[in-house]
Amino acid sequence: MNKILYFSLSLLFLSSCMVLSPKKYKALVAERDSLATTLNSANARIESLDDEVSKLNREISNLRSEISDLTSKIGGLNENNASLRASSSKLTDDLKKREARLQEVESILRKRDEATNALKDKLQKALLGFQQSGLSVEIRNGKVYVSLTDKLLFNSGSIIIDEKGKQALAGLATVLNTQPEINISVEGHTDNQRVYNLGQIKDNWDLSVLRATSVVRFLTEVQGIENTRITATGKGQYQPIEDMNTAEARSKNRRIEIVLSPKLDELYELIK
Repeated sequence: MNKILYFSLSLLFLSSCMVLSPKKYKALVAERDSLATTLNSANARIESLDDEVSKLNREISNLRSEISDLTSKIGGLNENNASLRASSSKLTDDLKKREARLQEVESILRKRDEATNALKDKLQKALLGFQQSGLSVEIRNGKVYVSLTDKLLFNSGSIIIDEKGKQALAGLATVLNTQPEINISVEGHTDNQRVYNLGQIKDNWDLSVLRATSVVRFLTEVQGIENTRITATGKGQYQPIEDMNTAEARSKNRRIEIVLSPKLDELYELIK
């Protein structure tokens, strides 16, 4: 703008000082107009550039804001990552402890199974002579079951152990007295026939309980097994081996089961 003003003033000065030819005058005017056009174009370009600069400044401001937000989020993610690492480390430690406890439990259960199998073998050898008379030894659910039919222990309807039954129980007690870590449960079982004319014995509940207590008394009072190791229970007719209502099935159901289970105090302590 200053250049055009200067040029215009120069034209007036020249025109007042000297007489210009029309051709030179037109040339000077044309040059002035060209400069004016160039200036207007430059001003427009400057305004456009100013707009772009403002736009870029706004974008830069937005980017800075976004960068600040992302930096804040990254900080939060880093904190979460550190927390997750700490939790992962704790979980790893807990898992290692659980695995160690599991190995201990498995070791104890393995020892229990080994002891149970060894006990079964000892009992089978000690009671070999009675297995043809209705005695069996087997393992169920980690426990040893010694099953004696009623004909091996009692006369019909009686709760008094006969001599052959005492011999079988004495052989059993010989093994159990060398195994103080074994708990003993004596279970009485009957068939489903009603009890008649047995004096103090009113029903199958009575018969099963009294037969179980007779065996317990013989094992504790005669054979010297500790009272704290042994319990007596009556199951009546309600846990039969055979469901068929035949003489053979009823004979199998009338029995004493002596359940032998190892003490698992160490295991119980581990799984508390």
